[in-house]
Amino acid sequence: MAWGPLRYLYVGSADAARDIAFWERHLGKEAKVWDFTEFGTRVAGFRPGTGPLWIVAGHRSAPNVLPIFEVDDLETQVEGLRSSGWAPEGETFEVPDGPCRIFKDPSGNEVCLMQVTRGAALER
Repeated sequence: MAWGPLRYLYVGSADAARDIAFWERHLGKEAKVWDFTEFGTRVAGFRPGTGPLWIVAGHRSAPNVLPIFEVDDLETQVEGLRSSGWAPEGETFEVPDGPCRIFKDPSGNEVCLMQVTRGAALER
């Protein structure tokens, strides 16, 4: 079961304002794609180059980088991984693009699978 593209690197932040200013200063203002505060947290997306969007998130603990891969059918992927013995952590949750599930490897590293159901909302 192949996953799709790596869409986002979701980066934890101990101080979102400081970290967002850091990335803006070092990548340039043109690299910042969006920046918003919702539900008591600040989140900003940066495009440092080709590849996934770099998302600084005040609601994720630091240091932490969560890779988010796009999949065509989330439930099919979850069931395939579950049948191989790799169970997801927690419940399905939503991001602006659609539903997600997190898995952890034996060392505790997280990986997230996301089905885009709302047309890449984070990149608009």
